[in-house]
Amino acid sequence: MGSLGFLEKPFGPLQYPIARRDQSVVDDYHGVKVADPYRWLEDPDAEEVKEFVRKQVTLTESVLEKCETRGKLHKKITKLFDHPRYTVPFKRSNKYFYFHNTGLQAQNVLYMQDGLDGEPQVLLDPNTLSEDGTVSLKALSVSEDAKYLAYGLSSSGSDWVTIKVMRVEDKTGEPDSLSRIKFSDISWTHDSEGFFYSRYPVPKDGENLDAGIETSVNVNHELYYHFLGTNQSEDILCWRDPEKPKHMFSGRVTDDGKYLLLYIDEGCGPVNKLYHCDMTALPEGLEGFRGSNGPLPFVKLIDKFDAQYIAVANDDSSFTFLTNKDAPKYKLVRVDLKEPGKWIDVIPEDEKDVLESACAVNSNQMIVSYLSDVKYVLQVRDLKTGSILHKLPIDIGTVYGISARREDSMVFIGFTSFLTPGIIYQCNLGIEFPEMKIFREISVPGFDRCEFKINQVFVPSKDGTKIPVFIVGKKDINMDGSHPCLLYGYGGFNVSLTPSFSVSRIVLARHLGAFFCIANIRGGGEYGEEWHKAGALSNKQTCFVDFISAAEYLISSGYTRPEKLCIEGGSNGGLLVGACINQRPELFGCALAHVGVMDMLRFHKFTIGHAWTCDFGCSEKEEEFHWLIKYSPLHNVRRPWEKHPGGLSQYPSTMLLTADHDDRVVPLHSLKMLATMQYVLCTSLENSPQTNPIIGRIECKAGHGCGRPTQKLIDEAADRYSFMAKVLGATWIE
Repeated sequence: MGSLGFLEKPFGPLQYPIARRDQSVVDDYHGVKVADPYRWLEDPDAEEVKEFVRKQVTLTESVLEKCETRGKLHKKITKLFDHPRYTVPFKRSNKYFYFHNTGLQAQNVLYMQDGLDGEPQVLLDPNTLSEDGTVSLKALSVSEDAKYLAYGLSSSGSDWVTIKVMRVEDKTGEPDSLSRIKFSDISWTHDSEGFFYSRYPVPKDGENLDAGIETSVNVNHELYYHFLGTNQSEDILCWRDPEKPKHMFSGRVTDDGKYLLLYIDEGCGPVNKLYHCDMTALPEGLEGFRGSNGPLPFVKLIDKFDAQYIAVANDDSSFTFLTNKDAPKYKLVRVDLKEPGKWIDVIPEDEKDVLESACAVNSNQMIVSYLSDVKYVLQVRDLKTGSILHKLPIDIGTVYGISARREDSMVFIGFTSFLTPGIIYQCNLGIEFPEMKIFREISVPGFDRCEFKINQVFVPSKDGTKIPVFIVGKKDINMDGSHPCLLYGYGGFNVSLTPSFSVSRIVLARHLGAFFCIANIRGGGEYGEEWHKAGALSNKQTCFVDFISAAEYLISSGYTRPEKLCIEGGSNGGLLVGACINQRPELFGCALAHVGVMDMLRFHKFTIGHAWTCDFGCSEKEEEFHWLIKYSPLHNVRRPWEKHPGGLSQYPSTMLLTADHDDRVVPLHSLKMLATMQYVLCTSLENSPQTNPIIGRIECKAGHGCGRPTQKLIDEAADRYSFMAKVLGATWIE
């Protein structure tokens, strides 16, 4: 066996590290024997794993050093990134709160001001909390009277959070500090005495596992109430369910402060149970539960996982919910908690468009947003009857935030698109004909939207279903197939990929002459729950077929050709990229897979992986094992030249990206995939036909993506896209 995989061009011979193969690790799945020679890569603390990572980092750096556009991309992306950014403001009492970044600050800074005309002042600057910008804000909640801010801090992108409290008036920290928190809301009671939050129990052995590099499974989520100024050990346990260790709990106080709603999830799918507790009916209030070990006296309204229910508003015991119950495109319904068997439709399900959100405003109105062929539509409706009052005009793009509460007549709406960095609209519903006025517009110096054009096409998949694809590029480009093209997808968990602005993609279009494309494949939520289910569980292969169909369309329509086509995706989209290069390696010139789920037989055993079985299934069930083994990226790496003897086919140039503190999709997925690809395609053969590089970019002090400092975002974009440019033979255009 040869120990070196050699590359002829464009990088010269590459010396891949040799990773130990442990042939003794073989699992039996329902009578099928499956080898797992790189099981040892699952232990992030093992010295051998750290050594493997070090060698891969060295290899990747040696490749990136030969990517001529790396410095230019870095410079251009940095220059365009350096523009002021704002989030949609939200109001508590008479104060407004929002995030602002001057351009290249590592983390966004939280500001507040008295009224809309007040002087903005910094309330919390996460950049002061670490030298390198790797401490980020994960969650925050301001008390009803705007006296207190509770906020969650995460280190190095980990999902683990520590909650702290600050007095808003003088910006002084309170002594409160809460830990073991993950996947939690923060919801204040209206007396500002404390808040509800969710956490996991302290591990039995007393270890501090908040480091974000442990892979142990997250079970036994619990809902607590914390009284300000007390120790976390005194917090009231409001709900837990030891018989259902994988369930997750979230407590939210209604806008009138009367009810606590308990949302119960079993995974990442759009289904939940919903219980309620009338806090005004507790004889001694929450105080009465101090010292007792809960739970609160919840009443079960929805006790089945058959649909999603999200509370929009309530008038005492009469509740309005957004739901997909018997309505895959969602509808608005109403029920009185006193008559829980009697439900009425307020806004029936639309035939074509998906009801995305509803926000109660201006006492008896609501702003609803629909997704229509992956483009947003905004309406003002009557809260009681559901009838349309106004249509709010917006461009083609994405509404990313509607900020108002029921008592507010002034609403703030965030908008973005491929060629619109961001507009925050202000809409006064207190007047007869509300207008969308620009409150703030984010402008990027040096960016001219008139240079580019957006196209939306509907590509037939294998079964004839039309898949929407957005294509963005420079105007007046010849359709001669000579252009680099970046195709991005996700296709899972009911998530919709809608138009948004990306500095790095604009740089690719302008300076590499590239098209960038978003494929809205099945598995996502673009057309509601049926679209999601059509790409989940036993139908997961449909996602890959849809994505491949989009790639073939881009080639046949003259946008690009296989050796100029790069595919990219993250998380579930990383799985998408891994599966597609296994199934059609000859169709792509480059593949960028971020934090992908690559081991479909063992994903459920680590951190929160068990929550994804709703979309993937689980190898512990025989039928589901047979779905998974067919497409699991780790288990389907094959030599394409053996499939087509005499052909020149090989895998595209591939970069797998992961991070040491990714405790969502733990790094072992990418590490095992990397070792497998390098062995099967490169190091196990003398003079392997695989001359395209297979490398891993492993980020330190970073997680699944949230909270990543600006500099790390820029570095990573320059690295992956200069690699893409090099292997696709793209030339720089000034």
